[in-house]
Amino acid sequence: MTNVLFVCTGNTCRSPMAEALLKHGKSSDHIQVKSAGVFAVDGYQASPNAVEALREKGISSNHQSSGLTAELADWATIILTMTNQHKQSVIDLYPHVGRKTYTLTEYVSDPEEGVTQDISDPFGGPLPMYRQTLTDLEKLIEKLILKLEK
Repeated sequence: MTNVLFVCTGNTCRSPMAEALLKHGKSSDHIQVKSAGVFAVDGYQASPNAVEALREKGISSNHQSSGLTAELADWATIILTMTNQHKQSVIDLYPHVGRKTYTLTEYVSDPEEGVTQDISDPFGGPLPMYRQTLTDLEKLIEKLILKLEK
């Protein structure tokens, strides 16, 4: 079983979109997916524009935000963050999970490329900004699925 935890700031935009994309795209029952935020408050709905961008792709989401906890960090086989800052926050909070914490871009990119690009935060922006973030995430999640389902 591979347990994937996506992490962003408030767990209402990027990490819920990544979670929904992976749940929607994976073919293996051996992959479980959750998301959390380093500064999230439990129980908030995903951003309406995040939900709409997903809906336009035929993906439904009834996401409720979750704060990052030691239990979630320990549950994860791999922790994938949206930015380098999130990665560092996870490691600062739970140093013992550093060996399994990566940015999403870092994890799916060829190490030779040296890619460290952060996923842009659409929070509070217009729907086109959410669509662009979703498009960026789709490309990365496709690579992630290929890597996880080998």
